[in-house]
Amino acid sequence: MAVKSAASREPFHLSMLFNDTRYRARSIQVIAFILLVLAAAWLVDNTIHNLAALGKNFSFGFLWSTAGYDISPHAIEYSSTSTHARAAVVGLLNTLIVAAMACVTATVLGVLAGVLRLSNNWIVARLMTVYVESFRNVPALLWIVVVAAIMSEAMPTPSAFRGENPTASMMLWGSVAVTNRGIYLPVPDFSRSLGAFGELDLNYTAILGTVALSLVLHRSLVKRAQSIQSASGQRPATWWKTLLVFALPMITLLYALGFHLEYPALKGLNFTGGLLLRNSFIALWIGLSVYSGAFIAENVRSGILAISSGQTEAAHALGLSPSRTMRLVILPQALRIIVPPLISQYLDITKNTSLGLAVGYMDLRSTLGGITINQTGRELEAMLLMTLIYVSISLIISGVMNLYNSRVRLQER
Repeated sequence: MAVKSAASREPFHLSMLFNDTRYRARSIQVIAFILLVLAAAWLVDNTIHNLAALGKNFSFGFLWSTAGYDISPHAIEYSSTSTHARAAVVGLLNTLIVAAMACVTATVLGVLAGVLRLSNNWIVARLMTVYVESFRNVPALLWIVVVAAIMSEAMPTPSAFRGENPTASMMLWGSVAVTNRGIYLPVPDFSRSLGAFGELDLNYTAILGTVALSLVLHRSLVKRAQSIQSASGQRPATWWKTLLVFALPMITLLYALGFHLEYPALKGLNFTGGLLLRNSFIALWIGLSVYSGAFIAENVRSGILAISSGQTEAAHALGLSPSRTMRLVILPQALRIIVPPLISQYLDITKNTSLGLAVGYMDLRSTLGGITINQTGRELEAMLLMTLIYVSISLIISGVMNLYNSRVRLQER
């Protein structure tokens, strides 16, 4: 104590920044930060001078010039006369759409494969093992190209659906057509539309708002049922209330909007109407799903194996079936192990959407990082923008999943 108090009374001098353990760590951190800032400043200054030597200036004004190329598909209004900025937004939306769909399907496929790989059925378990070991040890790009080749070469042409005795027929009661140009699906339409507010479709906004309201009401029903169960020991039936909460408002809204489906129809040389899922989109979606699903399956399997077998035995002793034991006892506890590596898989799926360039899918990499660079020559600015966008998306996904992980992890007493 006397030594410590004497050291605290010693007057400060510069040599203490490195000789005194109280200041040494922070001093080294400050110096490292200053060196990093100086290195970044040197790189920026060197880049600006090199661009000036080539007759270029660092500017993002190219974003407001005419793009001059078409993008398909596009989730918002777009034409070749739109700006490069709008083309980048369309590519970003295409990236987010295929990434979200691939994350969902890969998760479903991974959970099923991970659970079934632990099945007591020898054939099922070995089939899942073959799936996991085959798909995760082959590059994702190859699976994307394979799916694209199957869709382009093995599927019938639109002309095969024509005639009195066509060689191909539409599926699901004549509503879906699978061709070598893509898959044509029915698309929702409204006879009494609410219109649009700028880029915002008020019909789908009302539908999303109704779903959100139903979720809030459902949550209040669950909380009330839990409070009754805590007070009386008996949980009231809520399934019919949940059905009403979700079905009644949605059916009322769809009836008021005049909801109906627009079906694809063969006219001329191709199908018209409906929604076209192009081969490039299908190849990227399925390729990323089956590839990442194999990794997620291993995460799920490891999470399940980490749970003590006593949990399963206790659930069986209470009379729970194997499926209910897995759904209600094992998987909820395994989530704390599954979710952290699952975040990395979602990030990989989002970044791997750039592989769509190989099959002609117009995502952010193909628009802003491809055609826009070729037309404007602004490779530095475009690559910087694309890097910032991918980093922002990754941080958002990581933040949301970490919030979910904090909710599902075990709370210690």
